[in-house]
Amino acid sequence: MRVHKTVTAGSLESSDALVTISPSAEEGLAYQIESIVIKQYGARIRRVTEEVATAAGISGASIHVQDRGALECTLRARLETAIARSSERG
Repeated sequence: MRVHKTVTAGSLESSDALVTISPSAEEGLAYQIESIVIKQYGARIRRVTEEVATAAGISGASIHVQDRGALECTLRARLETAIARSSERG
């Protein structure tokens, strides 16, 4: 699935995450992760991000996650919402 536009999902409120997905000229995926708990959970946040993106089959995108201590279920929901929005045309 190709990403067609830049979209966001979530917020920068405490216990949430802001996910931004942008189209990229390259076919692969680029990830940028920022988190207030990067030392403790950075690897898990990246794995979840990659897992959700791979399961959705998206390509040609840059995924930026700004985490503010979100639970994994919240992060997954934000990623799934942003991916769905990014594939919509118009």
